[in-house]
Amino acid sequence: MHSIFYDRARDVNHALELARQPGAKFIGGGTNLLDLYKSGIEQPVRLVDVSRLALADIEPLPGGGLRIGAMATNTAAANHPLVRQRYRLLSEALLNGASTQLRNMATVGGNLLQRTRCYYFTDPAFPHCNKRDPGSGCDAIDGHNRIHAILGASPHCIATNPSDMSVALVALDAVVHLQGPDGARQIPVADFHRLPEDRPQDDTVIRPGELITAVELPPSPFAQHAHYLKVRDRASYAFALVSVAAAVDLDGDTIRDLRIVLGGVAHKPWRASGAEQRLRGQALDALTDEMLGQAGAAAVAGARPYAHNAFKVELAQRAVARALRVATGSRATGAAGGMA
Repeated sequence: MHSIFYDRARDVNHALELARQPGAKFIGGGTNLLDLYKSGIEQPVRLVDVSRLALADIEPLPGGGLRIGAMATNTAAANHPLVRQRYRLLSEALLNGASTQLRNMATVGGNLLQRTRCYYFTDPAFPHCNKRDPGSGCDAIDGHNRIHAILGASPHCIATNPSDMSVALVALDAVVHLQGPDGARQIPVADFHRLPEDRPQDDTVIRPGELITAVELPPSPFAQHAHYLKVRDRASYAFALVSVAAAVDLDGDTIRDLRIVLGGVAHKPWRASGAEQRLRGQALDALTDEMLGQAGAAAVAGARPYAHNAFKVELAQRAVARALRVATGSRATGAAGGMA
């Protein structure tokens, strides 16, 4: 055992002051950090409790956007009337993300920062994990890698990001608000998480001592035609093998714009820009099984599966096609349609 100190922050400035001390970690709901602390993966010297800061409000912004405070619980965000009305995709992702008990504790800021559920990372019995011990190697590459990445991985790490919420936020062009020792800054959620490259220990671009204060959602054209599809091993709550956030803006019967973002396949939510390009400007009656299949294939272009997760390539293609059918109300049929 080692000593640990606990401080409750009075306000944001107090939290930032406390975070300057060596070994300090912010704690909100604690649903991920405490698990990692108990297993010895995280070893904070000082916990700075930010759960009681005045950062839980969910409020409309001038022009139609929405600001969600970092301390808002996942339950509060998922069930808020404005989220359900304007950002249904986010509500669906949050409700698919965890049980009610966990959603009641987990915060929006903490959800963005949750760490991978790769078992080679979360179990210290496995000695080689570059995310836990940089330079030690990656046991997952030659191990049981069924849940691991097929896109954007590196020779140093093939873990996946576990957040459902983040996948939806990327599709909705959300922005993270941060406050730190050098002042405030904003980062698009699409740029907040990192690919592993040669620094897999760094999950995000957040700087030491920075605190997430809010997530801002711009006015969205995707309120009416959006769907979050999560494919998992069991119907009860589990992390995604593959997930898809599909959001479509229609001009009559034509796709004016769309977003396709995948979860469970990479170290960060994976924007399928190639698939979007194939469908932008297409008429709804042109969304045949063949075209949706092509979009699915474009979504996983460049995929590199490992020994136990090659199934994810086809699963992701079919999930993209199915999510788009639901989002657009398409009645495309055929072999691809029936099996997705």
